[in-house]
Amino acid sequence: MENLEGLMQEAPTFVMTYGLKVVAAIVIFIVGKYFAGVFKRLTDKVLTGRGIDKTVASFVANLVWGLVFVFTVIATLGQVGVQTASLVAVIGAAGLAVGLALQGSLSNFAAGVLMVVFRPCKVGDFVEAAGVAGVVDEITIFSTKLRTGDNKTIIAPNSAMMDGTIINYSTQETRRVDLVIGVGYTSDIAQTKQIISTVLENNQYVLKDPAFTVALGELADCSINFVVRPWVKTANYWPAHFELLEQIKIALDEANIEIPFPQMDLNVKELPAQ
Repeated sequence: MENLEGLMQEAPTFVMTYGLKVVAAIVIFIVGKYFAGVFKRLTDKVLTGRGIDKTVASFVANLVWGLVFVFTVIATLGQVGVQTASLVAVIGAAGLAVGLALQGSLSNFAAGVLMVVFRPCKVGDFVEAAGVAGVVDEITIFSTKLRTGDNKTIIAPNSAMMDGTIINYSTQETRRVDLVIGVGYTSDIAQTKQIISTVLENNQYVLKDPAFTVALGELADCSINFVVRPWVKTANYWPAHFELLEQIKIALDEANIEIPFPQMDLNVKELPAQ
């Protein structure tokens, strides 16, 4: 009876002391969870507003929510008297272990975020990177999908894309087509230049500005080589490349200007009869 009376006397003090802590812990948890949602929506809105890929924006927003929520749980447990130092140490050790186990994936994720933020390439660009070339079909948080000219899909890790040189052929509106046309040494230089220039002037893809270049570039072993450098719209690069080669060949043939090819002269020496 005396113990019961003692407990009854101490009950108000116990309720006032620990009840307030429990109430405060509940309030901290509710408020913390609310602000976790606020920060998540705010992060997603800011990243999306800046043109960040929706997948990356959603992932980062969820990561922010998780960090705020973990901090809220730790603060809630600390309020009710739980020693959180050891809990923080366990979480830190677990995070380190997960980070070491997933360092390759985390590297790809970080590279994916950098690709989305700095945009060295975007969907639809023709690029050469990570030892492959193709049109960018999709940029995910871990890899980039490329489509080659023969319609194959290549999935390249983002870290490999960002660690090397990225050549983007689609960023500029115009590109220069570099051709080398070789003719025989007996050909008239001025006439050859005029014929090639006429082809370029009449071609549907060649731009007037910047002006094209036709110049004698090399006196090779079996030919004199002209550098032919017209400018075209980037989208018309390959059609212009193929069409110009065909038109120049036809024009030179019509002017009887020889385009040399490897030849071998065979001299037969007649031996005296035995």
